[in-house]
This record gives sequence, C-alpha cells and structure tokens, in this order.
Amino acid sequence: MPELHYDLERSAVRVVLTDAGGRILLFHALTPDQVPDGWWELPGGGIDPGESYLDAAVREIREETGLILEPGAVGPPAWRRDTTWKSRGVRRLQHEVVVRARVPGDRPDITADGQTPQELEDYVDVRWWELDEIIRSELRFYPGRLPELLPAFLAGDQIDEPFEQWN
Repeated sequence: MPELHYDLERSAVRVVLTDAGGRILLFHALTPDQVPDGWWELPGGGIDPGESYLDAAVREIREETGLILEPGAVGPPAWRRDTTWKSRGVRRLQHEVVVRARVPGDRPDITADGQTPQELEDYVDVRWWELDEIIRSELRFYPGRLPELLPAFLAGDQIDEPFEQWN
C-alpha cells in the first residue's frame, strides 16, 4: 500500500445503538462526493480532548439523536479499528472504538436538534434496522464490514479489525 497522507487524525467512538426489540439505529448519509446512493452508518463521532470514549458516546448519541443514554447502558469498547476516508476534500485517519448501547422502547423517535450543520446536511434519513436486514442488504455501510462483523460483535466477541481504507 502506498504511504498514506491525511489532513486530520482523530480518535472516535461509534455506537451500535439497539432498541428494546434489538433493532440497530443507522443514519443514511449522502454527501456531494458520494451521490447518488451514499451509505448507512453507525452514530458516533470524534472524542474531544480530555473526553473518555464513554463520555463521547453519551454526548454523540444525545447530539445526533436526542436520546439520553445512561452511562451504565454503554458497553465497553469491544470493537477496535483504524480507518481512513475522504469527504469534502479532507482525508481523515480515524482510530475508532465501537461500543454497544441500549435504549428502552421500540424504535424511539429521533430528533436532529443537536446535530451539527454538516450532519443536518449529510444525514438524509435515519432508520431502526433488523440485524438480518443489515446482513442481507446490498447497500453500502460504514464501517464497511458492518454486515459481516455485527453478528459477532452483538454476540459479545472482541473484534480487532484490520485497517480499512473506506474510500
């Protein structure tokens, strides 16, 4: 692989957020450089300086969905990965942990009140998915191997994913 050059390096947390029925929340993202279909992604984002993965997971879910997570509802970082992708002309190198969190109720309503201007522009839909729908889907996901790795993650396996060059 040629040497990787990037504009931004950061640590991040992604959340496999499940409802009482075991459905998984995904955002449909669509950016000008990924039209016409975009991709479906786990909620989450950057870990701010001095912030723990747990604090970041609770904050990101509140900002992106309006849902309030109790810290005890967030599991440990059982999926670790490094990835790079380019969006809006910026190449990112991201060191991610993926955690599981549960919310009460079936398909709780999602609000966009706390989303950033870029998220408001990029997130064109949000949906609670059944696990088998993700596994069978031909759509694009972020993480790219989500349909393949999600069943093992939900079963409690530790996942140390190889580097992903997403785009």
